[in-house]
Amino acid sequence: MKTIYDVQQLLKKFGTIIYVGDRLADLELMEEELRQLREMGLIETRDFQMAVLLVRHEAQKQKEKRN
Repeated sequence: MKTIYDVQQLLKKFGTIIYVGDRLADLELMEEELRQLREMGLIETRDFQMAVLLVRHEAQKQKEKRN
């Protein structure tokens, strides 16, 4: 897993497509969905960690753009 697209594809495997029109809000929802999948034991810890790292990195870039 190397990109946000990869994270989206992971979520899509579980029937989750997130798009609200605000990139930062999308990323926050992705992170929450990843947490729920991990709590339910549906994704591996390593996949969860990498996905959250990617989402947080992209969210940070989006926040910097807005400022």
